[in-house]
Amino acid sequence: MRTVVISGASTGIGRATALHLRGLGFEVLAGVRREGDAPRGTTAVLLDVTDQAAIEALAARVGDGPLAGLVNNAGIALGGPTEYVSLDDWRLQFEVNFFGHVAMTRALIPALRASGGRIVNMGSIGGRMATPFLGPYAASKFAMHGFSDALRMELHGQGIHVALIEPGSIATEMWRKGDEAFAEIGTALPPELLERYRHDLAGVQKVAQQTAARAIPPEQVAGLVEHALTARRPQARYLAGADARVQALLARLPAGVTDRLVRLAMRRG
Repeated sequence: MRTVVISGASTGIGRATALHLRGLGFEVLAGVRREGDAPRGTTAVLLDVTDQAAIEALAARVGDGPLAGLVNNAGIALGGPTEYVSLDDWRLQFEVNFFGHVAMTRALIPALRASGGRIVNMGSIGGRMATPFLGPYAASKFAMHGFSDALRMELHGQGIHVALIEPGSIATEMWRKGDEAFAEIGTALPPELLERYRHDLAGVQKVAQQTAARAIPPEQVAGLVEHALTARRPQARYLAGADARVQALLARLPAGVTDRLVRLAMRRG
C-alpha cells in the first residue's frame, strides 16, 4: 500500500485531501494536533510542524520508506497593519507556514528518495499577489513558492517531483477565522492606528467576504493533490479556483496597475 504523510490534516484542505487519498487506497498518516481529529480511515500522527522532536518522531516512524508522498499543508493566516503586527507573530507565521515545511521535507527526503516519492507543497495565490494587511501570510507563501522552485530543481535528478498548489478562496475554516481576525484587529488597534487604517481595513474585509462567497470546496484542491502525486506527468504548479487564475494574470501586470486595481476593489468593497 502506498503511504503518504499530510500535515494539517484535521480540517479544511488537509482533511479533504486525507479522505480523498484514503479513498484511492493510500495509507494516510494524518498529521493532527489531537488524535481524535484524524479523518476516518487514516492513521493519526500527533504533529506540530514547529516541534522538531515531533517531526523527528514521525521520520523515525516512517523509517527508510518507501514513502509515496509528502503533502506540506499545515498553515495559519496572521495579519494586520505591518507596524501593528508583533515580531513574535511574524515569526510564528513563518515557523508554521515555512520553516515547519522545510523541517518536514528535510526529515522525509530519504524515505521519499527510496521510492521516487513526491512532494506537494500547499502555497497560495497570495504567494504571487499580496493583499494589504495580510503581509505576514503573503510573505510566508512567497517564501514557500521560492522554496518549492528551488527544491524541485534540486531533486529532479533524484526521481522526486515537487509540485506547488496555489489555491484561491477555498471554503474552509481559515476564511471564517480570517473574517473574525479582521474584526478583532479593528477593536485592538490603538486609536491613532485605527483612525489611520479604518477605511482600508473595512475595504479589505469587504473584499474578503465577497471572495469567500465564491469559494470552492476543498475537495477540488484534493483532486489536484491527487494529480500531483499520481500523474505520469505532474505539473510544477497548480492553480486552484477561478479567482486564483484571475489573480495569477493580475500579478503579471505592472505593479502600479495592480496596486490601482486593488485600491479600486477596496473602495468598491
